[in-house]
Amino acid sequence: MQPANPTSGRINLDPDKAEHGLAQLVLTVVELLRQIVERHAMRRVEGGTLTDEQIEDLGEALMNLEEKMEELKDIFGLDADDLNLDLGPLGSLL
Repeated sequence: MQPANPTSGRINLDPDKAEHGLAQLVLTVVELLRQIVERHAMRRVEGGTLTDEQIEDLGEALMNLEEKMEELKDIFGLDADDLNLDLGPLGSLL
């Protein structure tokens, strides 16, 4: 009988790697939501349902969110590819 592989089926409890993985997951979800909001905003702008002031405010808010996402990706050493999950037969998330 072969000895069991000591690493098979175990969770890596290294705190540094857990923090990085959690940051990657959270930022992936935030990026997905940011893209959905941005697409919805563009539809509203193109549909003419927003005032000029609302368009300006929306544009500024989206730019601020994108800047913050870049800052957080830098902090955690992530890039855009790290946030794009492979969903197998469904393709890429982002």
